[in-house]
Amino acid sequence: MFRNIILAFALLISSFASIFAQDLYYTKTAKVTLDATPANPVEEIEAVNNEATSFLNIANGDLVFAVLVKSFRFQKALMEEHFNENYLESSKFPKADFKGKITNLSVVNFKKDGDYIVNVEGKLTMHGITLPVNATGTISVKGGKFKAVSSFKIKLADYKIDRPSVVKDKISEEATITIDAVYEPKK
Repeated sequence: MFRNIILAFALLISSFASIFAQDLYYTKTAKVTLDATPANPVEEIEAVNNEATSFLNIANGDLVFAVLVKSFRFQKALMEEHFNENYLESSKFPKADFKGKITNLSVVNFKKDGDYIVNVEGKLTMHGITLPVNATGTISVKGGKFKAVSSFKIKLADYKIDRPSVVKDKISEEATITIDAVYEPKK
């Protein structure tokens, strides 16, 4: 009898897990771009990471991004080295993440093709500092698949990322962070 109760409880839990799993989508190949190119650039200061992990719960709008800082790539190896050693200090702060929510999820119909403008609120943790972020983005639904795109600005000083006086004109005070994520169901 006790064995049957445990078996029934286990089946109940696994059915709930599969129901919730239907709402969870993810990617391990989201593209995150960090651009700190100043208005009058000497050279472009842009890094790209194509290995960001993201989860999106389409039932409640929960959204998470995680990225390894050392996975950002620059056009020049020396920039990448300075980025990791001097600015983002990736050995001390190896990852950056965003945890938030789509606040107007009701505007998105995940069963109908189209582009939907969404508002996202959450917290970005980078360089050991966590601050609130509000951004708009677009969720595009096509053929039962969807992608999310967004872009927002941060002030480097807010995250205690120093710009030494010798390079102050070569690096913008603000960085634009752009995300591009194509999601698939979490199985």
